[in-house]
Amino acid sequence: DVTEIEEKEAQAKQEEQIIKEQELSNLLHEKRYLRALGLAISLDRPHTVLMVIKAILKEPEGRKHLEENIVRLRKDQKEAVLAFLVTWNTNSRNCHEAQAVMEILLKHEAPDSLLQFSGIKPAVESLLPYT
Repeated sequence: DVTEIEEKEAQAKQEEQIIKEQELSNLLHEKRYLRALGLAISLDRPHTVLMVIKAILKEPEGRKHLEENIVRLRKDQKEAVLAFLVTWNTNSRNCHEAQAVMEILLKHEAPDSLLQFSGIKPAVESLLPYT
């Protein structure tokens, strides 16, 4: 019977999730946006990533800070943000943030590099009608 082992594993995952949520909250409070973005992306939380981006844009010189943070993300993190912004772009409340991130990606990534992103073709197809 492995029920007890599975329950302990599930409880450990849940505890780890709670710890990461608290860390994310602390990072946002401390305005450590790059780490907050990375953590929200690793937790696969598009809404939280959007909230971090909105928080950055509210800061003085927010566009500049957003650009600095997006540029410093790893390729896999940029791919995740691209996938998230496709959804954000379809909602008029979030389209400005999506467009800001898309502008940064287009400005700082070479076309050949963008073509290497996983899911780039469906992303572009989804972005075109709303952009």
